[in-house]
Amino acid sequence: MSYNSFLNKPENALRRAEELLTISQPSAALALLHEILSSRRHKTWSPTYEKIIILYLDLCLQLGRSREAKDGLHQYRNLSQSQAPGSLEAVIRHLIEASEKKCREAKEAADKGESPKPEEKGEGEEATADDDDADFYEGSHLLLSTMSTDPEKAQRDTAVLLPALKFLWEVYRAVLDILKSNSKLERLYHGAAVAALRFCGEYKRRVEFRRLCDMMRMHLGNLSKFGGVGTVTFDAGRNNKVRGWEGWTADSIELHLQTRFAQLETASTLRLYTEGFRTVEDIYNILQISRTRRKLPGVNIPPPKAKIMAAYYEKLTNLFWVSENYLFHAFAWYKYYSLCKEYNRGMSDEMKTTQASAVLLATLCIPTTTSDNNKGTSKSLGRDAIQSTVEDDIAKEKMARMATLLGFHTREPSRDALLAEMRSRNIIEDVPDYLRDLYVILEDSTDPLDMVEKARPLLDTLRAESAASSSDEDAEDNTLGRYVEPLTNMLILKLIFNLSAAYHTISLDHVKKLTSGLGVSFEQMEKSIILSAQSRALSVRIDHRAGCIRFGSAALESDEMRGQLSILAKRLTTACNIISPPEVSSVAAERTALYAEVRSSIESEHINTLERKVVIEKRKEESERLVQERLRAEEAARKAEELARKAEEDRRLAREQKMREKEKLQKIQDEMEAMEKKRYLTAMGRNAENMTVEQLKEVDTAALAKEHADKANKKKEEAERKVKEAARQLDYLVRAVRIEELPRIKEAYDTKIKEDRTQFEQDVVDKATRAKNQWEKDIKEKASLRDCSVFNYTSEFQSTIMTARTGVHEKLCKEEDEQAELEAEKGKLTRARKRKADEARLAEEAKIAAEKAEADRKAEEERQRKEEERRQRQEELEKKERIRMEEQREREQRERSVRSQPAPAAGGETRSKYVPPSRRGGGGNRWGEGGSGGGSSSDRGGGYGGGRYEGRDGGRDGGGSRPAPTNSRWS
Repeated sequence: MSYNSFLNKPENALRRAEELLTISQPSAALALLHEILSSRRHKTWSPTYEKIIILYLDLCLQLGRSREAKDGLHQYRNLSQSQAPGSLEAVIRHLIEASEKKCREAKEAADKGESPKPEEKGEGEEATADDDDADFYEGSHLLLSTMSTDPEKAQRDTAVLLPALKFLWEVYRAVLDILKSNSKLERLYHGAAVAALRFCGEYKRRVEFRRLCDMMRMHLGNLSKFGGVGTVTFDAGRNNKVRGWEGWTADSIELHLQTRFAQLETASTLRLYTEGFRTVEDIYNILQISRTRRKLPGVNIPPPKAKIMAAYYEKLTNLFWVSENYLFHAFAWYKYYSLCKEYNRGMSDEMKTTQASAVLLATLCIPTTTSDNNKGTSKSLGRDAIQSTVEDDIAKEKMARMATLLGFHTREPSRDALLAEMRSRNIIEDVPDYLRDLYVILEDSTDPLDMVEKARPLLDTLRAESAASSSDEDAEDNTLGRYVEPLTNMLILKLIFNLSAAYHTISLDHVKKLTSGLGVSFEQMEKSIILSAQSRALSVRIDHRAGCIRFGSAALESDEMRGQLSILAKRLTTACNIISPPEVSSVAAERTALYAEVRSSIESEHINTLERKVVIEKRKEESERLVQERLRAEEAARKAEELARKAEEDRRLAREQKMREKEKLQKIQDEMEAMEKKRYLTAMGRNAENMTVEQLKEVDTAALAKEHADKANKKKEEAERKVKEAARQLDYLVRAVRIEELPRIKEAYDTKIKEDRTQFEQDVVDKATRAKNQWEKDIKEKASLRDCSVFNYTSEFQSTIMTARTGVHEKLCKEEDEQAELEAEKGKLTRARKRKADEARLAEEAKIAAEKAEADRKAEEERQRKEEERRQRQEELEKKERIRMEEQREREQRERSVRSQPAPAAGGETRSKYVPPSRRGGGGNRWGEGGSGGGSSSDRGGGYGGGRYEGRDGGRDGGGSRPAPTNSRWS
């Protein structure tokens, strides 16, 4: 079977691939199926292609060929996307399920310690890894494998598990790339995305998770940019990046949100908080798309369901808690509680109390900032204060952006704003009493000596109740007990802040005594104090040499120290004036003299000031002018240099582009020649895969083609000879069989005739016997009926029945007559209408025929007129041509008569001039009439006549003339 038969019939290719698999040649089967899928002869989908792609993907999975699997999926997508999307979905599901199953089996084998199975390699296949393997097998894995406590397990994972993980990852990438803008298979796209996220979380693939997030973010960006967010009806043909996309719908938005929620949960599991925050931005963009679509007229897209948003904020609580962002953790709890309270009708009192307690505790865990502690104080100056202000502005900008992304009600989220919101909505009323007391201690208490004693039993109660409620649930620490440690830190900071308001210095032993019941070591307390001092929430120093804590700053530029000397000077002056008061008259005289001197010099000072101002302005203008000139010169030099560099760069790029194009054309030509040679070699039965590029170059394509054609002809002739031989043998065999079977057929025919005759005679006898027995039985029954006088009542019964039937018959006859009259009347009307319609139709047909005949007549007249005009033009042209030929003939005769006159003697003057060939004595005219052939050999033409066509016969004979040519058409 030839190679073209595989391309023409995919069923043959599938059958051949299965045969190759039975003889353990999966690589050859894979190559054959790939050629069928990538062939451009077939553009119509059929169920056979589904079987081919499933077998093809199974082979790719078996051999670990991720690139071939991706290419095959793309080819099958192009074939079946518009004709059979259900088949594409089934194929993709099969591939994902098979890849996941293989990955699970590889993981189980690696855990059990089984050695890896050797993979099958095709002929000529190198054992090197793909280029992408370097990215997948990270350097950290290789380093950790050398430092692992179990090197054998690390080696098993690299040999068994990592190839399966790589193939599964490539499958997820290919599927998401194929389905990125397919609205018909959108649920499959999001299912594959969730499966890929689950894969990254299960196998701790952080690098793959980042790549997956970037790819999905790019897909979302294309859909939001080119997917018709702001249009009512979307046309997907305008951009190839969203081919197959049918526009944003409510289901699309909900599926994108659910996928991003799964992405957010996976980011929290892998502790990739940067990706988590970027995922929050993606969710915000999707919500913005939903808002934009709702504003369009005629578009009915409801807002996201409260259940979905509640799940979103619930996941945000875990993300912000793990990232220790207590402010947004508290805001996420507040939004979650608000949605549950508003939309969850089945919310119990216990659940409401638990969620309200979580909101309150999360809010109390928010650390206080510098702005919270310094409200109402004077503005601070100095370098540290300016740096603090800049950092605060940056932090506020980031917090405002995050609040906008999360959909919070304020752009400046803070602890006080959240507590005020809770008080306005009476959320504190829903929490238990001991938590309400704890809130009062942390917010309103100012006594540092007993606040710890009051808060300790409340924290113990919270810890005990949380432990009791979570005794049966060990999945995650989502109970209220996880807030005990942050609340303890907040209590310590609140204690230090109250101590700073009451004391300038306090001993460390006293602080340890105050915090002894909290179960916190001094190192942890010291760490909390230092972190608070670094964030400028407190101004505190720990002096371990003196064993005390000092509050306030010792810098001279602080608010407390800046005015000390001036205040001291003012107070000393006041004290001196009280002790020895000055004389009032002398002071008044000095002051009067001083004022007079100032008045006399004020005009000159003003003039000097104005002159100095003018000089300063001139100097400033001059310096600015010099700076501008310098800048203009530098700009001109920079532009000239930039233009020169750009021109050189353009020339270099043009040269490189030409070189690349030349190399590309040469490479394409070499590849085409190599492919043609491989095709010839493969068709001739040689193994072209093991041949190198140099060996292929040495092969002659023409010789290969000739050899291939000879072999094909020889093979064809051999096949024809075998067919003729088989036909001749079959003819002999059939003839012999017929000769041998003829007497047996005749014998069987005679036997069948005898058996049929015997059977027929027996059937006749049996039929007569049965008829006789039936007749005797009927005679007996008639006699018994006659004995019972049944026949005496037959006539009476018959007359009664017939009377009734006669009445019915007459009635039916009357109805039929009436119906016949109606039918006749209807038929008469129908025939009249039909006759009228036929007359109208015939008249219309006659009119159309007349119009057609008139049109044909006019067309024929027009054709005849055009033919007559063409004939007249032709005659005029022929007449002109005849006249031209006559004139030309007369002109030539005149020229011959002129040339027949004696030529002038050849002298020095005539030799110096150029003589045309037609006027030379030794040549002939244009038609070859010879002149005198006695010219010297130095003349042009010599003994062969004159110009290009003249006097060749005259040259040979020494003269003579030829008759003038005639045109057979005109003469």
